[in-house]
Amino acid sequence: MRNEPRLLKRWQFSASVLAPAILSLVLTGAAVIGYVLWSTADIDRRALQRQTELVRQVVAQEIEKVPHAQESIAIWDDAIANTKIDFNKDWIDDNLGIWMREYFGYDHVVILDQSDRPIYTMSDGLSPAAELFASERGLLLPQVAALRGLIADGALKDYSDGTSSEFPRVVDIRPVDGRPAIISVVPIISDTGKIEQQPGSEFVHLAISYLDQSIATALGGQYMLDETAFTSEPMNSSGYALHPLASNAGRFVTFFQWKPYRPGKIMLDQTAPVLAAAFFIASILVVALVDKLWKSSSELEVGRRKAHHQATHDPLTGLPNRAQFEERLGSALAACASEGPQVALLMLDLDRFKTINDTLGHQAGDDLIRAVGQRLEELLDDDFLLARLGGDEFAIVYSGKAAMLVANDVAQRAIAAIDKPFVVSGSEAFIGVSIGIALVLDEAVCRLELTRKADIALYEAKSAGRNRAAFYEEAMNELLQSRHLIEAELRDALRCADQLSVAYQPLFDARTGTISGAEALVRWQNLRLGQVSPAHFIPVAEASGLIEGVGDFVMRSACEMGARWPGHTLAVNISPTQLRSPRFAPRVFDIIRDSGMRPGDLELEITESVLLEDECVASAALHAFRQAGIKIALDDFGTGYSSLNYLKRYPVDRIKIDRSFVSQLARRSSSSAIVQAMVTLAHALDIEVTAEGVETQEQMEILVEMGCNTLQGFLLSAPTSPELIDVMLHRHDVPQDDVSRTVEVA
Repeated sequence: MRNEPRLLKRWQFSASVLAPAILSLVLTGAAVIGYVLWSTADIDRRALQRQTELVRQVVAQEIEKVPHAQESIAIWDDAIANTKIDFNKDWIDDNLGIWMREYFGYDHVVILDQSDRPIYTMSDGLSPAAELFASERGLLLPQVAALRGLIADGALKDYSDGTSSEFPRVVDIRPVDGRPAIISVVPIISDTGKIEQQPGSEFVHLAISYLDQSIATALGGQYMLDETAFTSEPMNSSGYALHPLASNAGRFVTFFQWKPYRPGKIMLDQTAPVLAAAFFIASILVVALVDKLWKSSSELEVGRRKAHHQATHDPLTGLPNRAQFEERLGSALAACASEGPQVALLMLDLDRFKTINDTLGHQAGDDLIRAVGQRLEELLDDDFLLARLGGDEFAIVYSGKAAMLVANDVAQRAIAAIDKPFVVSGSEAFIGVSIGIALVLDEAVCRLELTRKADIALYEAKSAGRNRAAFYEEAMNELLQSRHLIEAELRDALRCADQLSVAYQPLFDARTGTISGAEALVRWQNLRLGQVSPAHFIPVAEASGLIEGVGDFVMRSACEMGARWPGHTLAVNISPTQLRSPRFAPRVFDIIRDSGMRPGDLELEITESVLLEDECVASAALHAFRQAGIKIALDDFGTGYSSLNYLKRYPVDRIKIDRSFVSQLARRSSSSAIVQAMVTLAHALDIEVTAEGVETQEQMEILVEMGCNTLQGFLLSAPTSPELIDVMLHRHDVPQDDVSRTVEVA
């Protein structure tokens, strides 16, 4: 009996200590479960709202595609000529009718004359097909009348005058033949203004596109919507969402139906077992762990914050790293989609950083990166996110109003800040920054797509000369794809060795009129792309590392030609990328030795950018060539700001006056004075002068009077094949008056 009070006391103690803990645990569990159920339901509700807004925009864009596509063919002189002026059914099939079925998927096309009579009909790719217009005439003619009314009210005149940017059109959703369809009506007008039409007499292009399952499926696949359909009888299941579509008059036409994505339910399904297990374990360990958790909570919080900072920040600069950048950019884009602020992404890449890093060492490179980060931080306020992505790459994210103006302002200030010298390891270091900018104004864009666009714009900024900013445009993406195609085809061309060739444009002695040599010019005839201009594939070859192979091909061909014609100058254009390579000079000497050409007959043409970008490397290579007897020519002379400085500092045998000056030569013109000054300056420095782009007799006479040593241009000879240049060199002693006749006969 004496033990009972003791047992009672133990029970009372347990009840007084454990019961509140258990009750608290139960109440907490109930509250957590209730909150989870509420939050998941709220998440699903918000997700449905976003999807509904997305559907509204998607359907509106799909409707707008029809008149937008019609504009591309309705504003066209040829369309008037082949419909109104002289009816040409084959042409209409190929451009206004069947083609629109094949290219845009339109189900019906009708062309009406000024009296609204159908002169052409197409249904499901077949023409003529007048049955639909006859059966639906009462539905379609009011749309045409509405367009005529707009034109009568001056809509077409406002568009032609530039008062309005919107092309007159009437687009609506109506049931056609018992099926929901987009009906779009536009006038056919002149694009040049040369064909005048009496107002109200314009022919009309009417297009009908059914809102069928194929469109619903395509929209679902494009915008990640499940089980999409256009239906007038929605499914009874509550698991589907509906967006009603109505005509311009407000009459219901159809529903757009889809299976909504429910992230809240998915989260609940995934977390429910975990929560149950957690509460079970917590109920067993709560008493034993309370004291230990209390003591360690502070230590854990400190450790968590430290680990989080290390995981989300760059250790070198202290800026947010790539992980935090991606997270916060995703949050900004999500806010843009739901709340409306604009987003701008700026991708920054330092110019000439590798040179500093290789020259002064990695420690100096780290110091420079830290200094760049500090300068960029000083430019930005709390509205911006500045992150270091790695290496010499930085990113800036802005979310707010007027994103385009703000991004441009920040980019220009960043370029100006980075352009100032940095003091690194006791020396001044000069770098630049190229910036690619992508914007999200009102459309939905994912993080990866926005980053890709900014990277494309960054590539364009670097290709355009570096130390500048470029905004992303869709044409850049097309240009990038074109460059990838050219790169792939050029690799095949270098392997096959049957697509590349070398043409030679003769160089004429201005005094005697005889051929003193020729300039080697690479040509590329591709089976897929046709004749590809060097202006298109040479930059791609430089960026992809293929320029070495192309350069070797041209150099070998030129040296073999020079070996056959000793005493004649063979000029070869050299890419800056080639000259920066340590393998380039030995390779040139090997080719000269293998071909048997005299070094003194070879002339390498370089541009000022070679000397501007890497003076030390360029100077060493140029001196090596000069010591071997190879001549150096400075191409496009007069187009750069520092040409005179280069003439004093670097070994140059010849300057080539750019064709932009030669093309403007005339008696007593300012261009003549400039060219005369160039010739006089070059001769004073014992440098020969070549004028390129000579196309008229007057230009040639002026250049000869000025004292130019060598002439080159289509007046004297276009670039020719190796066989023809051999023939011309055989006759190198023909007087100048007979040169052009020789070329014409050849």
